[in-house]
Amino acid sequence: MSSDEHSGEGQVLLVRHAETEWSLSGRHTGRSDIPLTDRGRGAARQLRERLAGIEFARVLCSPSSRAHETCELSGQCELAEERTDLLEWDYGDYEGLTSAEIKAERADWNLWRDGCPGGETPADVGARADRVIAELHGIAGRVGVFSHGHMLRVLGARWIGLQTAHGANLGLATGALCLLAQEHDAPILGRWNDLGGEVL
Repeated sequence: MSSDEHSGEGQVLLVRHAETEWSLSGRHTGRSDIPLTDRGRGAARQLRERLAGIEFARVLCSPSSRAHETCELSGQCELAEERTDLLEWDYGDYEGLTSAEIKAERADWNLWRDGCPGGETPADVGARADRVIAELHGIAGRVGVFSHGHMLRVLGARWIGLQTAHGANLGLATGALCLLAQEHDAPILGRWNDLGGEVL
């Protein structure tokens, strides 16, 4: 991912937090504050080299420790500003469960359509993403955003004008980088789910 692939103005680099025990086992991790694994910490440290050449105007970060630690280990913590709107989807009654466990009780369940009882609906998460995007549009220069899998998938979908449910089509691995950009005045996904070792 080259830093000059698209104009730096209006560029937003998304970083999903690195691996936790729950992300590794597929458990829905919303508001539970699960730390990074040792492997996750190693992956976050490897991001330092990839991000070293980028000058960020601002860095926004979820308050969750897994996002904050990823931000810190990647060398971006000095600029970090916490935003509660960047927290992961609130899974409510489904917190800590895998999709298979949920579907054993509710076979037709779909997060992107149904949301979670006791937690957030897709509209709730989409509204948070829209507030983040509004703030991003008001920042001159490159911005780093450290957050979570489902939240960042919603953010990517909303950035290009799609409904929240289209986040289902944007798979995102732990520790992955994504680039939101502008091309000919149109919002684009400049890169998505980038796990490569190439320096940005």
